[in-house]
Amino acid sequence: MNVHGTVAAGFEPVREVFRRNFTDRREIGAACAVFLRGENVVDLWGGVRDGTTGEPWQEDTMTVVFSSTKGMSAIAMAVAHARGLFDYDEPVAKYWPEFAQHGKGAITVRTLLSHQAGLCAVDDPLDVRDLADLDRVARALAAQKPAWRPGDRHGYHAISLGFYEGEILRRVDPEKRSLGRFFHDEVASPLGIEFYIGLPSSVPGGRIARTKGFELYELGLHVHTMPWRFVLGMFNRHSLTKRAFDNPRLTNPAQLDEPAFRAVEIPASGGIGSARALARAYSALALGGAELGIDSWTLHALTKPAAPPRLGRRDVVLGVDTAYCLGFLKPCAGWCRFGTSDTAFGTPGAGGSFGFADPDIGLGFGYVMNRMGFHLADDPREKALRDATYRCVEAVRRA
Repeated sequence: MNVHGTVAAGFEPVREVFRRNFTDRREIGAACAVFLRGENVVDLWGGVRDGTTGEPWQEDTMTVVFSSTKGMSAIAMAVAHARGLFDYDEPVAKYWPEFAQHGKGAITVRTLLSHQAGLCAVDDPLDVRDLADLDRVARALAAQKPAWRPGDRHGYHAISLGFYEGEILRRVDPEKRSLGRFFHDEVASPLGIEFYIGLPSSVPGGRIARTKGFELYELGLHVHTMPWRFVLGMFNRHSLTKRAFDNPRLTNPAQLDEPAFRAVEIPASGGIGSARALARAYSALALGGAELGIDSWTLHALTKPAAPPRLGRRDVVLGVDTAYCLGFLKPCAGWCRFGTSDTAFGTPGAGGSFGFADPDIGLGFGYVMNRMGFHLADDPREKALRDATYRCVEAVRRA
């Protein structure tokens, strides 16, 4: 298996682990990138872009990163916050009056972005044509009833979170830009990265990796790697788990890789980009956020430990203890422990992708792939690369 790209001196073991992912862990195509104190110390890609044709993964190949998109959307929200466009602790309804329906008037932006608002499901069915109409989506969101008293619990807002973020941003941005457009203008362009929330028609389809997904029944074959509560919930159409992941309704998560879905903005799970883009964006925040105009107060809000809901850390959608802060996942003991301390923040994506920032050491990490695995986090391919990276960082520090 040919592995392409570069690693800085001392990071050769990461390249070896990346190669072993193909020989030992059934990788099809993938990329991994790491920035350390602003230097691109790992930039690797390999395998095939399309498992049916054998077309190789190229340096500029991009792929759907599923929920790793949430981190890019949260960065856009942090940029908007730093510019004074909204306050995390003000009610959402201050910026979006229609949101106050069904007793939601007191829900703050912070509560919503921390997955505590009870809005993990959207009951009004939305198809891909609806998603192209942001006003239609906004009406469905505003009409949604919370599934629990906001602030009591938290549950992964798997798809809905990005739609809520997008409508808040559209309301507060003087130019009324969608989240995807705001991200492109205020994050991607300043950093010189290619990451899209809503893929432009100008990007050739041949640059996008073809995702190998799975059917729902296959989850039942992987209860040893996924939380059993989550798996059971996905087979119960009335459960919060199923409802959180079921709008728009898909029979296979790889449908998000279809051209119609690529073109619309799904800011929680439909982003398309590279490992290099993820790592570069997180690197900017790991170094303080000055490149994006993020102020110290906003950065402190992202790096401080997550405040759990009143009734504990058990996630009522995923079935495990989790920690969320302002659109990001924070390190969680026993489930997804990443970074050198609780200052780290990022988001994993369905199937194995992951991007995060470690401000303690100025590190940004990104991993993407086109074969979806069966782990909610800590996919063996990604975790092997992450662990190797930290071993190399420590060895370089001691040298």
